[in-house]
Amino acid sequence: MNWTRLNSEEQLNEIKQRSATVPQVIFKHSSRCSTSAMVLNRLERSEAPAAIDFYFLDLISYRSLSQKIAEEFQVSHESPQVLLIKDGECVYDESHMGIDLKEIVEVAGV
Repeated sequence: MNWTRLNSEEQLNEIKQRSATVPQVIFKHSSRCSTSAMVLNRLERSEAPAAIDFYFLDLISYRSLSQKIAEEFQVSHESPQVLLIKDGECVYDESHMGIDLKEIVEVAGV
């Protein structure tokens, strides 16, 4: 898994713009949560398709950005959580043990 660290609102705007042509995935991770660690490990053992951009948000360090994401894409904040962004909208979100890369890829249509 090749993560891009998400740490600014400017990146969030870029994600929305880029999602018009390339599906964007945001993974919200808490280093204080054992479930989040398990999900991260499972994602990192998977082979991510090159046709999707993957962003990693450390929500302990960037709590306000995590809240901005929840507001911007009209989803409840959860941890761990994954959001799939296409055409500027969140078309899929899942949390905890429901996070599955195969399902993300299916919904992304790549």
